[in-house]
Amino acid sequence: MIEKKSYAHPEVLVDTEWVEKNLENQVVRIVEVDYNSTENYYSNHIPGSILFDWKKDMVNQFTRDIIDKDQLKGLLARSGVSDKTDLVLYGDYNNWFAAYAFWILKYYGLRNVKLMNGGRKKWLLENRPLSSEIQSYESDEITRNLFPRDSIRAYFSQVRRAINRKDKILLDVRNGREYSGEDLTSPEYPNECSQVGGHIPGAISVPWMLAVNEDGSFKSTEELKSLYESKGITSDKEIITYCRLGERSSHSWFVLKYLLGYAHVRNYDGSWAEWGNTIRTPVEKFRYQGAVSGERRARSSTSLG
Repeated sequence: MIEKKSYAHPEVLVDTEWVEKNLENQVVRIVEVDYNSTENYYSNHIPGSILFDWKKDMVNQFTRDIIDKDQLKGLLARSGVSDKTDLVLYGDYNNWFAAYAFWILKYYGLRNVKLMNGGRKKWLLENRPLSSEIQSYESDEITRNLFPRDSIRAYFSQVRRAINRKDKILLDVRNGREYSGEDLTSPEYPNECSQVGGHIPGAISVPWMLAVNEDGSFKSTEELKSLYESKGITSDKEIITYCRLGERSSHSWFVLKYLLGYAHVRNYDGSWAEWGNTIRTPVEKFRYQGAVSGERRARSSTSLG
């Protein structure tokens, strides 16, 4: 397992060495979670791993929502996952989408779920074995009852009520240009824009990537505490994380809840895709002098309408 580094819940992490040693372990199911599976999983992947395609497997195909519990049970059954299986998730872009899948699995109460620290990026940097063989497993069944746990999920109405509350913190984990309103989306996804840029009024900006090292692995407890506490993000508050679609905010949610042990952390998966497209929803903008200097020049508040 992973070096503890004083994390609150080190049991939810495994390192790349542990994964390589357990490639033949029939109790372990390794899952790659991708945004673009053609460029990643179908090109090469960890030997024996299966694919959870973010667009097809993690979201409901008929409504703007995550998969429901019956869809999840079907996905796990096709993946050969039973109550005794240890699911180890890893993904592209430093585990964005793996963390999103982890959040969904925890939302429905699955217990044996872990992230591979560093994700696909670290595995490739370490020149560990790869395969292009598409693996399949005999169907199995989750018998444990799955049900939603809304204590880790935030909805639009809850976020609106959290604005300007001293006991709650809205945490924007997007990059600085998205937060300021200069960019409507991140450069990687130019087609996923909202109508208006900016951030939820009062939200604190701590981009998700500040929690990881160059190889995609998580920073130490001391570094993470310093990062968040310096912004006033403390464990005595309820934290609501958001990004654009909910995947980057799942990563920060994971850091706060499982690595730092914050008790009250919710992920707002509606995120800016919902907030920035909803009529008469308050939006705050910061205008910067430039992308390089990052100096704030003016602050304004507006609303969609």
